[in-house]
Formats: sequence, structure tokens, C-alpha cells
Amino acid sequence: MDRAAWRIGILHYSGPPVVGGVEITMDHHARELTRLGRQVHIIAGRGEPFHPQVRFHLIPRMDSRHPEVLAVNRELAQGQVTQAYHRLEEALVQELSPLLASLDVCIVHNAMTLHKNLALTGALHRLNQAGRARFIAWAHDFAWLDQLYIPELHPGYPWELLRTPWPGVAYVVVSEHRREMLAQLLQLPQEAIRVITPGVDVFGFLKLEPLTRRLVEGLDLLKAEPLMLLPARVTRRKNIQLAIRITAALRVHLPRATLVVTGPPGPHNPTNLAYLDSLRRLRQELGVEERVHFLYEQGRLWGDGESGDGGNSGEDPATPLLLPDPVVADFYRLADLLLFPSQREGFGMPILEAGLVRLPIFASRIPPFQESAGELAHLFDLADPPARIAQEMADFLAQDPAYRLRRRVLRRFTWRGIVETQILPLIQEVIAHEA
Repeated sequence: MDRAAWRIGILHYSGPPVVGGVEITMDHHARELTRLGRQVHIIAGRGEPFHPQVRFHLIPRMDSRHPEVLAVNRELAQGQVTQAYHRLEEALVQELSPLLASLDVCIVHNAMTLHKNLALTGALHRLNQAGRARFIAWAHDFAWLDQLYIPELHPGYPWELLRTPWPGVAYVVVSEHRREMLAQLLQLPQEAIRVITPGVDVFGFLKLEPLTRRLVEGLDLLKAEPLMLLPARVTRRKNIQLAIRITAALRVHLPRATLVVTGPPGPHNPTNLAYLDSLRRLRQELGVEERVHFLYEQGRLWGDGESGDGGNSGEDPATPLLLPDPVVADFYRLADLLLFPSQREGFGMPILEAGLVRLPIFASRIPPFQESAGELAHLFDLADPPARIAQEMADFLAQDPAYRLRRRVLRRFTWRGIVETQILPLIQEVIAHEA
């Protein structure tokens, strides 16, 4: 089956925009799967459409707070499985059956291990037994292992469904600790349970500007290790050629080392354009064209016809890009270090700005920087070989816990990376196993 044609369901008692940890997970999974071209269906008892390309199916009886469900739950808490329970379970079977049969796989959050709507659990179990759906059980919480819930549970059906492994179902938990718990509950080997953690939304959490997002995505900057910032106009006194040579030398230690220069050529000296051309040639000679970016050249990444970037618009690759201050500030938060090798400065505001966001500083040892940062920055002599400066950078980064944790988060714990490297392969396994 063509992976792009997959129809993927995501099912829970409630869905976005309801606020909760599970609902947030559903939101991000749905958006990323949709971005990758998959057809996503949210199936929930509460919520509403939240994305133009994500199909939302509202089945009110799935809601843990639906009046019928609450009434049945009160009976179940007393150990009573009445006709009201069976009617509710049958109604859910009838509502879910055609929808689930139309999907290639359905991710079920919590309903297979939690008792908030046991009629839904029973309905899903019947559909699983009948081969009407392929399920992935995403287990966040376990009723049978929670002392708060155990008094509401009883031997027999349907409570036993919450501690019994379902045939053909792939189980997912959010941490190694949860895997140990679920393996104990279901009497399964731990390797039979997949760990897929929640993630972070880098762009949303850092509140990045739309232009910043386009630049980061277009240049693949989240994979830079490290991302070095040189926030300056392209003028000779900024000594950008040294920054390029340092980047080339640093790649010996860190192949993904990347430099971004934020500013355009200085407006007051006509030779600055010639200086930019010389920097381009140097970049090519050193083989770092994909690792040194002049953001001034990236007008092609802001092509929606708006002028939110200081007057730039259009798809012309030659369109200059003049970054507004909020975008430059974004790059201070995104960068791993400030690289500022100026030959001379009146003062050097980037040093203060870097200090404000706790950005490590590697800068030239000139009087203004000694005055503002002194021993709190990593200062180098302008005559130092680029390889020596690069070695100092690599040594610092290797020992810096903040940098190492940041890189771990960006490599392993972003929603996008989790969906691409873990969820899609799992879905493929489930579909291939049942084919």
C-alpha cells in the first residue's frame, strides 16, 4: 500500500481543542501526519474541527461525561453490568464500525487501559475481535494500577479488558517507567511494548515569528549542531571571513556546524557588495555553502506577497531580505552560541543581547568586548588560527550540559521528529503485519 494513501484514525474520549495532555498529543500528531500527506481522522466524543485538512468525527456517546456514560459508570462502580451498559456498548459498536472499517489503522488513546467509558472499551474490543479495525493502543494511564481507581473496578467483564492484552494490538507508552508498568499489568515482555514520548513544539513554545519559521524550515536550521549566530551587517570591520573560516574548521569536529549572518550589506559603503561577493567565493572555496547562510539572500523563503519582513515579498530568489528586529531576536533564542569576530566596534550591542538570553559568546578580544563581557565571554585574539578557535568551541560545547540537553531535545523530542522517525514506522509495521 502507498504510504501516502494511509487513512489514520486517532480516537479518544475527547479531542482538540479540549485542553489536556492527551488532546495536545492528538493535535500535534494529527498536524504532523497531515503535513506529511496522510489522511487523518479524529474520532472523539467531545471537541470540534481544528484543522482544515483533519477530518473530525463527533460521536457524543464516546465522551466520558456524556449523560448515558455517567449513568452507566455509576452502575459499573457498584459492580453492576446492566442492560443500560449493553445498550450503550451496542450503540457505540454500530456508530464506530463503518468508520473504523474505512481506516487503515486507528490510534486509541487510553480507552484500552482506563475505565472512563467502559462501554467504549467493550465496543472497541468487539470490533477488534471481529477484525473490523487495526488498533494501536496508546496507553497513558492504567486503571488497575491506580489506587484511586481500583475501588471502582471488579472481576470479570468489562473490567478485565483493561488488564488483558488484546490480540493483534500494538501497545505504546510514553516512557520506560510506563513500559515496565504496562508489561507487569498485561504480563507481556517489555520489548513487546513501544516507547514513544511526547514532544515539544519548538516554534510555538519559543513564539517564533512566521518569517523565522520559514527561514528555519527552509534552511533546515534545527538540525544544525551547533547553530552559530552572527547578527551584523555585511561590512569589512565585522570580519565575517574569519567566522566562515572558523565554521569550516569546526566542521572537522561537528559536521553540522552552521553559521547564520543576519544583516544586509552596509548601506554607506559601495564596496560592501563586493565584500559580500568575496565572502560567497570564500564560502564556496571552503566547501561550506550549505553551512554558511546570509539571511539577506533568502527572500525566496518569504513569498506570500506580504510585507511582514521589512518590505520584502515575492518569489524571486534574488529578492533581498531585511529582517525585522523580532526575527533577529528569535535567532538569539534559537542559536547555540554567538560568534562575533569584529576587528573594531564602538560598543557591540550583540554582546549584551546574547547575555540577556544566556547565549554563550565567542568574540574577538577587542576593548569594547573586554569592557562589556570581560571574562564572562570566550574571547580570542584576531591572530589566532581558525582551527584553534574552532577547537575551543568544540571543547566548550562537549562539556556544556545546556547545549547537550538542547541538542538531545531537538534530535529526539520534537513532535515532527517523533512522528517521522517513530510513529510512521510503527504504523507501517502494523499495516504490513495485517496485510
